[in-house]
Amino acid sequence: MPDTSPFANPGPELWKLLGWSPDAGQLRQFIELQQLLEDWNSRVNLTRLVEGEDFWIAQVFDSLWPLLPELMSPDTARRCIDVGTGGGFPGLAVAIALPGAELTLVDSVGRKTAAVAAMAKSMGFGDRVLVRTERVERTGQDPSCRGTFDLAMARAVGAAPVVAEYLVPLLRRSGEGLLYRGRWHDTDDLELQSALTLLKARSLKLQRMELPSERGARTLIRIGPEAATPRAYPRATGMPSKMPLGVQADDSRS
Repeated sequence: MPDTSPFANPGPELWKLLGWSPDAGQLRQFIELQQLLEDWNSRVNLTRLVEGEDFWIAQVFDSLWPLLPELMSPDTARRCIDVGTGGGFPGLAVAIALPGAELTLVDSVGRKTAAVAAMAKSMGFGDRVLVRTERVERTGQDPSCRGTFDLAMARAVGAAPVVAEYLVPLLRRSGEGLLYRGRWHDTDDLELQSALTLLKARSLKLQRMELPSERGARTLIRIGPEAATPRAYPRATGMPSKMPLGVQADDSRS
């Protein structure tokens, strides 16, 4: 049954709500990305959000609204990383919207990264988009990645303290981590602040958004380093999610 919702297709109202509009070439790229995602999703289970407003709101809009400041200077050279990219979001949407950026997309599931790499190649991103198949704990300890990114982002990856441990080690001193969250509560903030203290980082800004078509509440937390991240972080594979920073009482790493 066809999607008859007002945001089933990318009309002007969608971009007005976002506060940014793609040019004609970028719009063609978004449409091409949707077609590629539909094709690959028929072969590899990447995501259920591929058609109509599932794609335009839950994928494109939700990927881009946290980046509104960056969207105002799209040609600026930036090194960005998308942690836990899954089916390629937010990374591939960001690659379209920020043509000056170089992006690294990381996921541990090989069938997903193979599909995402193929989509990036089909769209002609070339060397501007690099896809890595590995756990992000390894990425954060890799000298070619650690402390080198201007923007590190993660959407639907894990609890906020876990995501902070993934993102902060990847950032250069002037860089910012973008935590894409749903609803946000005081207890969430307390746990995040405890983790950031251990990581020698801090919160920079909190923003809230109600997605169009009653698709739910979103929160963005921007974080940034205050000093070099202690070498102990990120911890060994699986440890950040098993024992989140700021949650266990006996973490005394420095």
